[in-house]
Amino acid sequence: MTKSRKRVSVVIGSFNRGIILELCINAIREELTTISYEIIVVDGGSTDGTLDWLIRQKDIITICQHNKGEWQGKPIERRSWGYFMNLGFKCAQGEYICMLSDDTLIHPGAIIRGLKLADQETEKGNKVGGVAFYFRDYPLRKKYAVAVNLGNLYVNHGLFLNKALQEAGYISEDEYHFYFADTDLSLKIIRAGYQVIRSPGSFVEHYFDADPDVRKGHNDMRKTKDRDTLIKKWAGIAYPLSDIKKYEEIVGYWDFIDTEDVDNGSTINRLLDAFHSR
Repeated sequence: MTKSRKRVSVVIGSFNRGIILELCINAIREELTTISYEIIVVDGGSTDGTLDWLIRQKDIITICQHNKGEWQGKPIERRSWGYFMNLGFKCAQGEYICMLSDDTLIHPGAIIRGLKLADQETEKGNKVGGVAFYFRDYPLRKKYAVAVNLGNLYVNHGLFLNKALQEAGYISEDEYHFYFADTDLSLKIIRAGYQVIRSPGSFVEHYFDADPDVRKGHNDMRKTKDRDTLIKKWAGIAYPLSDIKKYEEIVGYWDFIDTEDVDNGSTINRLLDAFHSR
């Protein structure tokens, strides 16, 4: 019997953001009514009721990999972001994989437009491996943007061709704790012969203040370490070796689209209302 293949697999990493996660997933359900899809949530061992809610959702594949606390008197080994996302990526059946975070909300049409663009470019003979969605870290940034690191566009939120992920070897699980692993993945996809393109009609709200304490303290040290790893690994490959000093000073830049809002703020307001009702 031939295994049924989905058009898209939506993979979300999550931890203790139940109300926002539910909003995120409902927006996906509302959008993908006309195509075959699956939703895969990789949870780090939430304690806020998220897991109980996920288990009751019969259209969601839930993977729980505890990443905090102790078990049988010993500390649980902390795993990288890449390890968690690969759990979802490797079991995904979709032709494309849509990568989102549990503190994001897609604008209506974001995924459908990204898929349509990928199809159009593929029909032209272009080998598309990734489609970057425009997003904004609200309230840090008011405009939507895609990001470029080491001279290359990368996917922070958006689509990956499943086949391209397989050929690139998925996300590096050991080199990066969290930061810049998405850049590294996009660079590996490009090195495998694929293109990473942007989808001007696809917008994502990312609520940067959903958990500000996590971004403080030791995470700054981890970000610096991950950043240095990225720069040194791709020197002479993604950019000229002679430019290493430039990239040590400035890793990348934001490519802003010429709009501050696309729906009069209704999508971000939905996200903010859900967050503050917790």
